[in-house]
Amino acid sequence: MAEPVRAGRRPRVVVVGAGFGGINAAMRLGKMAVDVTIVDKKNHHTFQPLLYQVALAVLSPGEIAQPIRSILRNYPNTEVVMDEVIGFDTKARRVFLKSGAELLYDYLVVATGSTHSYFGKDEWAKLAPGLKTLEDATEIRRRVLLAFELAERQMLENGQHPPLNFVIIGGGPTGVELAGAISDIAKLYMRRDFRHINPAMAQVMILEGSPHILGAYPEDLQASAVRQLHALGVQTRTGSHVTDVQPGFVMVGEEKIESVCTLWAAGVQASALGKMLAPALPCETDRRGCLLVDGYLNPVGHPEVFVIGDLAHFEQDGKQVPGVAQPAMQMGNYAAGRIERLIHGKGEGQKPFRYFDKGDMATIGRKAAVARIAWPFRAHWSGFMAWVTWLVVHIFFLIGFRNRLSVFRQWAYTYLSFQDGVRLIVGSQELPGWNELMEATPPPVDPAVEPRNTSGV
Repeated sequence: MAEPVRAGRRPRVVVVGAGFGGINAAMRLGKMAVDVTIVDKKNHHTFQPLLYQVALAVLSPGEIAQPIRSILRNYPNTEVVMDEVIGFDTKARRVFLKSGAELLYDYLVVATGSTHSYFGKDEWAKLAPGLKTLEDATEIRRRVLLAFELAERQMLENGQHPPLNFVIIGGGPTGVELAGAISDIAKLYMRRDFRHINPAMAQVMILEGSPHILGAYPEDLQASAVRQLHALGVQTRTGSHVTDVQPGFVMVGEEKIESVCTLWAAGVQASALGKMLAPALPCETDRRGCLLVDGYLNPVGHPEVFVIGDLAHFEQDGKQVPGVAQPAMQMGNYAAGRIERLIHGKGEGQKPFRYFDKGDMATIGRKAAVARIAWPFRAHWSGFMAWVTWLVVHIFFLIGFRNRLSVFRQWAYTYLSFQDGVRLIVGSQELPGWNELMEATPPPVDPAVEPRNTSGV
C-alpha cells in the first residue's frame, strides 16, 4: 500500500492524457487538496463518439471538442501542459516530456487511450484511414466528399465516372455508424446538389471478418442493425477477411472489390505510451498492448500508478471491460477517489473498482439505431426510439453548455431541413486510386451526351 504523503507538502498528481478517463480524473482531483498537472499533446478534449458526424459533415470540429484549459479553468490547483510524454522513471517518480521538461509526481494517472491497429499492415493506413481524432475525421470528410466532386467533374468532362463504391472495413459500432452516415449523406442531404451525377446511386459496403455485424451486441440487436442497414441500402458481408488494400480496391481472398473510398474500422491497439510505461514498471501487457491492472486499477506492485481507460486491461466477472467512454469515465472518477483515500491513509478499506454497465448503443442513420439498455431498466430498443435515446444520451455527456446547445441546434436543423451544414473539403484534391479507377472504367456509349441528375432523389 502506498504511504501517505509526508506532512507539509501537497501531493503532486500527474495525469497523462485528456480523454474521457483523464478529464474525469482531473476534474475530481481539482476539488482536492492536491496539485494536479494534466499533460496532453493536443490542447483539446474530443468527444469521440461523435467523430463520425464530423467525418460525414453533420457537425463541425468545434462542436465536439473543447480546450482542456477551458474545461479545467475553475480548478486553481490544476495546470495544463501541452506536450508529449516520451518516458517514465517510476523509481524516481518522474515523467519525461518531449520539450525536455521533467515532472515529479506522488501519484500518476495514465489515460492515453488507443489507436488504430492494422494487424501488421501499417502501409494500409494511408489508403484506409481510421477514426480516432479530429484530424482523422476531417480527412475522411475530405475523401468522401471529394469522391462525389470528382465524379461530377468527370461526368462533365468525359461523360463517365467510376462507380461510387465506399468500403468500410470492420462491422463494429464505428463501421456501422460510418456506413449509415455515408448512405444518409448520399441519399438525403446531397440529392439535389449535383447536375451530372445522382449521389443516391452510391453503394456502401461493410466488410466484417467475424460472423456478425456488431458482434458485441445481443443477437436480436445484431439482426435489427443488419435490417436497418439494408433498408438504407448498405451491403453487409460477414466472414470477409480483407487480405490487401490498394489504391482503388480491396482484396477479400481472390476477390477484388473496387472502392473510391476505403475506411478502416476493424481494430484498435493501445497507445504507444503503453510500450514506454510497461517496461518502466515493469508490467505485463495483453496482445493489444494494454497494461494489466488489478482491482484498484494499479499495475502490480505500483499502488501510486493508475492506468485507466482503453490503455488498461481490467477484467470483471471473467471478461475484459470494453474500451469505450463509460468505463473510462468511471475509472477516472475511481482513480481520483482512490488517490484521495491513499493520501489520508484510508486505502485499506476501499472496495476494488467495479464497472457499472449502463448499456450500449450505436446509431445507424436517420431515425435508425440500436440500444441495449441496462440501467435504470433492462431493454433492447431498435429504430426511432433507440435513435432518440442515442441523441439524448450524447447531448447529456457533451462537455460544456455551448457544445450541447450548438450540437442540438445543428441536429434539429439537419433533421428538419434535410441539409447538413459543414460540407467542406480542405486539403488536397487528390483521391487515392481515382486515376486507376478512371482507367478501368468503360467508355460511355455516347460521350457527347452528358447525363443530368434531374430526378431530385
